[in-house]
Amino acid sequence: MAAVEEAALDAKRIREDFPILSREMSGKPLVYLDSAATSQKPRRVIQAVTEFYERSNANVHRGVYELGAEATELFEGARATIAGFLGAPEPNSFVFTRGSTESINLVAHAWGRRFLEDGDQVLLTELEHHSNIVPWQLCARDTGAELSYVPITDDGLIDLDAVAASFTGRTRLVAITGQSNVLGTRPPIREIAEMAHEAGAKILVDAAQFASHNPVDVVELDVDFLTVAGHKMLGPTASGGLYGRPELLEEMDPFLGGGEMIMEVHPSTSTYKEPPWKFEAGTMNIAQEIGLAAAVDYLTEIGMKNVADHERELTAYALERLTAAGATVFGTHDPDLRGGAISFWFEDIHPHDLAQVLGDQGVAIRAGHHCAQILMRRLGVPATARASFHVYSTPEDVDALVEGLEAARQVFG
Repeated sequence: MAAVEEAALDAKRIREDFPILSREMSGKPLVYLDSAATSQKPRRVIQAVTEFYERSNANVHRGVYELGAEATELFEGARATIAGFLGAPEPNSFVFTRGSTESINLVAHAWGRRFLEDGDQVLLTELEHHSNIVPWQLCARDTGAELSYVPITDDGLIDLDAVAASFTGRTRLVAITGQSNVLGTRPPIREIAEMAHEAGAKILVDAAQFASHNPVDVVELDVDFLTVAGHKMLGPTASGGLYGRPELLEEMDPFLGGGEMIMEVHPSTSTYKEPPWKFEAGTMNIAQEIGLAAAVDYLTEIGMKNVADHERELTAYALERLTAAGATVFGTHDPDLRGGAISFWFEDIHPHDLAQVLGDQGVAIRAGHHCAQILMRRLGVPATARASFHVYSTPEDVDALVEGLEAARQVFG
């Protein structure tokens, strides 16, 4: 068994920043392997949210008093921090939302319902999370557009020839994951973006998993839209947002109507603010987005290349150990082509039963269809067990998972 290579990231030291990892579950130390569902939060993020409520709580963009100005400065500062993290050309190209699901719905509503027409094609893949399928189904129902799915290979990858063959003369949008929440697959986004633009289409990247674990530069990737989910990148729940090319955001309709997104309201018509505020109706998740900015600062100090390298080594180790233990791992076994989410079956034990036994050992994994039923059908299974990593995950966590598999074998004979 090969040892894990030493990475620049010191996960054991980093774990000290995460209070929850000192807990015990079922009388055993917590082994948290469900970061693809939601990541844990470092003290810095928790403190940023707490400090906002203790010292700076006021609504933003409204009060002219000092506390209101302070809250607005923190909120807009968070926007600039997160936009910079994504390589966005300007802060105002980043719209605050509750995360990737809301961001995709925003594009489907504000761009799709305005620009898609009967017979237009929206191109998806078999890897997609329901959040990048259902909004387009609803949009297609209302516009007459049609959905097509690029098939994956038997090892869970996206073949560029298959992508090229899926384009038609009516392709208007490619909506694709940056990293699968089930298989960890990372499609070649830059190459697919080039194909889309050559065909006159736009590209939206669901980066809920991707942005938390890899360096991201929206200009280098040449994407039109990219979504982030704050709670998967060490930030609070209900935080995140949407990067959009400024000219596209200008053309789009508002997503929600209400206070703060308007310039003037008349009995029959209204005029709207410029992006991003045109899309931010009502009181936003102020403390959560400030907390996300703290998470972004934390990840930036670690270095996203270090994060990616750490997870690559840990994924390689986990693939080796799980396979040696007799698990059937879905997707490619090449750690250079996948991120730190590993779905598997162990012998004939249903994933839900396996997760329960592992939970009794203090090991937290996910079991189910992972909001990816189309992919489950492609894999030929009703569900999978899934272990997923982040900056605080260690080889010892993987060892505990494998030891838990042996306990499950004994339980189920």
